[in-house]
Amino acid sequence: MDRQRLPELIEALYRIVGELEAMFPGRHFTPDGHLVGSLGECLAAYHYGLDLLVASSRGVDAVKGALKVEIKATQGQRVALRSGPEHLLVLRLNKQGGFSEVYNGPGGLVWRELENKPRPSNGQYQVSVSRLEALMEHVAYEQRIPMVIPNNAL
Repeated sequence: MDRQRLPELIEALYRIVGELEAMFPGRHFTPDGHLVGSLGECLAAYHYGLDLLVASSRGVDAVKGALKVEIKATQGQRVALRSGPEHLLVLRLNKQGGFSEVYNGPGGLVWRELENKPRPSNGQYQVSVSRLEALMEHVAYEQRIPMVIPNNAL
């Protein structure tokens, strides 16, 4: 991974999206779906020193030593979970190639909020960014994965 280029490339992607939207008023070119998820995983690996696993590994995207980490990225107000991860890292992406950390802690804390609700038809529970931010207040610093490379979006 070219650690110098990653933030530059993500910022360029969003700059291109902005130019397309200016060129075609009323059309949206917002990155979504798999692209946002992959961008979040790459940013997490870069900034937190995680080792990414093969894409689409069920319930785990990366490891930090023996710790299994599920990474979720959003540009909106919600993220979806299918199961309770060991550790959950949720990032809200911005158009400058950075992010804000929404949640960084034990997955069980979040999963307890969801597991007793009826499972949605698509199998994915939705949890709001605001709820994750509230839960983050209960995560001790020692339970978080430390950032090893500063994020330009704080």
